[in-house]
Amino acid sequence: MKQRSAGLLPYRWREAVPEFLLVHPGGPFWAKRDQGAWSIPKGLYADDEAPLDAAKREFAEETGFSVAGEFIALGEFRQPSGKSITAWAVESDCDPDAAKSNTFTIEWPPKSGRMAEFPEVDRAAWFASSEAFHKILRGQKPIIEAALARISRRPGA
Repeated sequence: MKQRSAGLLPYRWREAVPEFLLVHPGGPFWAKRDQGAWSIPKGLYADDEAPLDAAKREFAEETGFSVAGEFIALGEFRQPSGKSITAWAVESDCDPDAAKSNTFTIEWPPKSGRMAEFPEVDRAAWFASSEAFHKILRGQKPIIEAALARISRRPGA
């Protein structure tokens, strides 16, 4: 059975240019990776959960923020791993320095027998679309492209 994730791509306008909120995965595997490592806040959902509800839940778990507004359906995006992500854009704003993520526990270092706890997301940041294309995971670039095609310019911009 293929894994399905749902996620949100918050955006805001800065001088008529959209910026996107991306998150950097926590844990030792991602600690020294930057370019091509960031993601939209997202997570798995079960058959009995509506994808948009899951996207909102995952956003809250990974950032500590809730988000409301007009959710713009961007579509379903197949990832290189075979997983699919259903994504929505939403105009919102938050202070990424105030983001607080849930945690996960893994054996670290591997085969050590010791368990260590890490944040699921270790940081969040706003990126202009051109920079977001360099920061985001390769398989999620089409999500940004879809958002750019769907979002409207801020009135008066």
